[in-house]
Parts: sequence; C-alpha cells; structure tokens
Amino acid sequence: MVMPLKRICPYDGSLTTTGVCVSRLFSPLTIRSTTFANRAWISPMCQYSAVDGVVGAWHLAHLGSFAIGSAGLVMAEATAVTPEGRISIGCPGLWNDAQVDAWRAVTDFVHAQDTQIGIQLAHAGRKGSSMQPWSDHAIAGPEDGGFGTVAPSAMAFPGYPTPRALTTDECDDIPRIFAAAAVRALEAGFDVLEIHAAHGYLLHEFLSPLSNERDDQYGGSFENRIRLLVAVVGAVRAVSDTTPLFVRLSATDWTDGGWTIDDTVELARVLTQCGVDLIDTSSGGNVANAVIPVGPGYQVEFAERIGREVGIATNAVGMITTGTQAEEILAGGHVQAVMVARAAIRNPHWPMMAAEELGDVIELRPQMSRARLLPKA
Repeated sequence: MVMPLKRICPYDGSLTTTGVCVSRLFSPLTIRSTTFANRAWISPMCQYSAVDGVVGAWHLAHLGSFAIGSAGLVMAEATAVTPEGRISIGCPGLWNDAQVDAWRAVTDFVHAQDTQIGIQLAHAGRKGSSMQPWSDHAIAGPEDGGFGTVAPSAMAFPGYPTPRALTTDECDDIPRIFAAAAVRALEAGFDVLEIHAAHGYLLHEFLSPLSNERDDQYGGSFENRIRLLVAVVGAVRAVSDTTPLFVRLSATDWTDGGWTIDDTVELARVLTQCGVDLIDTSSGGNVANAVIPVGPGYQVEFAERIGREVGIATNAVGMITTGTQAEEILAGGHVQAVMVARAAIRNPHWPMMAAEELGDVIELRPQMSRARLLPKA
C-alpha cells in the first residue's frame, strides 16, 4: 500500500522554533485542479537517452529519484511533438502510442511518491537533429537517424545545417500537432502541460526578429511573430480546462535587436487571456554569441517583473542552489515557485536538504526516514 506524503503543517507566515513548516518554499500551491505539495520544483533537463522517441529505464530512475526526494513538481524534459521536432536523436517524443505507454511507467512511479509530474512539449526547429553531447560528432547524419530541420526562416543557427523555411500551411498545422501531443500526454498520466517557447527552439524562433524574417502573417510585427505561439496555446488549452498550463519563455535574447523583457511582459499579458497559468521564466538560447551574465539567480528579475506587472504566476530558474536563496526569491510575492536543475543533478533529494536548511520538517517517504536530521514536531 502506498503511503501518501503529507505536510506536517500549512504555511502560516510566522516564524517558529518548534519544528513546524514555516517557509514559503514548502507551502502548498494550487493551480486549477492540481495542488503541489511544495514550491521546490525540478526543471526539465534533456537526457538524450530515448530510443526512437521512447523513454526507458534511465528516465524512470532519473525522474523517479526527484519524486523520492520530495519535489513538489517534476518536469520531464523537452519532448518532441513530431520526429523532426527532436533536439537530438536521443530525445523523447509523444507522437505515437508506444511513447505514451513508456511514459506511463514513469508517471505511475512518480505518482506513487505523491508527487506531481509535468511534461514540456517542444519542437526544436533549426536546433534539431543533433547527436548526443557525448558523441564524437555534433550533427546527426542519415546514417545516425538524423533528419532535416525546419524553422520560420532559412537561417542556420551557428554549427547547424540551414533549415527549411516552413510554409504558411505548415505553420497553420502546428497548433493541431501540439494539441495531439497534449492529448497523448494526458493519456500518459501527466499532471501539467508546458509549452516550450524558449532557448532558441521553434516557437522562440518565431518570436524573435533575429530568427524570423517571414513576410506572411507569422512574421514582421510583434502581433504576427507571437501568432503561432498564441495559436498553439489555444489548441493545447482546448484539450483540457482543468490541467495546469505553463509556457517556458526566454525573457530576453540578450542581444540588441532581439526579443526583450518588454516583449515578454506584453506576450505574458496575451497568454494570460489565453488560459496560461504560469510563465516558466528563462532566457537566451537563440543567439550563439550572446553575452549572458550568468550567476546566482541571474534570471529571477525577469520572473519578478512578469509576475508584478502582469499578475500571472511565475517560477524562477537559473543557478538556484540553496533553500535560503529559494526562500528569498519567493519572499517578494511575485514568484510562486522555483525550479532547480544542476543542483538537483548533484543531489536528487535537494528538496529534503533545502527543507532542513530552512528548519522545515516535511514528511519523507518511509524508506527515506533515516535521512532525517530534524525531529518531527
């Protein structure tokens, strides 16, 4: 019999030395019909370990370890909506039933740990058809199972082949493709849907004037460049009105003439009206030589501004490594959750460590109880 994880007490905004939960990080958060036990979430992280888009034992161990570690949400990696939408030949997909069945083994295990799991629906665009990072060459050829790439415009990302520009009719069909993948994601047991519109992949390529030189309804003005993403959001939102819907955005290209934080704020206002529940706020990825001031919490200000000016929920990502840092990010009230990646790779049980750092006592899986340092109240 599975023993559900339960918090010892709800967040009440006060300080105490009696061992009860007081942090914002470990207070629950409800979005639509889904309640997350805490706000210490795991970022989507490419693993390059699927075969023909089908996940396996590695993904079960990788994502399952975060659920065992008491994360409030585990977000599965960028998952392609079509075969040519994969970042690498080792990336997962959701374009057929075999992939649904394979993902179900992962979601079932995560749910057994009383943790929510989301999936990031993605299309790599011009940054697709790569090899795994540990391969001896970067781009997958036909002999590797590589494929031709597509983009808003026939403009190559440095180091990648020149993509084929999508036709207008092909653009018109992309929302249907994302919606079909969303249906499969729900069949596979995912609790949260996230649309990947960041890091220089297809939907971000449409947003940025640095990668979109189209002269039809999908290029030129701000309204035209956001048109495809808005249509994708509408199609995915129509799949379920109860499932939380996130969108990951690169808040800035970090390059003159590119996508800016001002653009992101305006887009967030539009997405709010389209039924998006949370902006997963990242940056960069569309310009190879962008100068990015990477450092602890370097993207937090973007999430805070979006939350403050638009009133939509946001989460912060990027070099978040300690419970204290995460708690300070949430203290302002404009960011509702944090996502950790590298810190979680180093320690898949990072939420347990963060809770003890903050003096919180959270319920652990019974098999993990010997790891507890703070006594229960």
